[in-house]
Amino acid sequence: MRTAGLRNKPLDRRYLSDQDKSDFNQSGAYGKQAQAVARVRAYKGEQAYRKNTPPPTTDRKPGGSVGGGIAIQQQRLREYGKNKKSEFNNVTPSSKGDMFKKDE
Repeated sequence: MRTAGLRNKPLDRRYLSDQDKSDFNQSGAYGKQAQAVARVRAYKGEQAYRKNTPPPTTDRKPGGSVGGGIAIQQQRLREYGKNKKSEFNNVTPSSKGDMFKKDE
């Protein structure tokens, strides 16, 4: 286990007798120590990563600072719909006659 920089390091099993090493492994204490070391290393790595990332440089407010949100877009589309509606209501009738009328 790589434990550089930790205050309370896990027990070094190299110096235990075979019987003690076997008992230590069977008791689950080694697994708990290894898991604790892994958690600490992951935490330290995450902190180092965060320390080296650049700080955010843009505002992170909902709605943004450019437009004004969905309300402005909805109002714009309402006005656009009104203009389109009035444009199609005033269409002049075709000079070619009714195409669905049966010829007699």
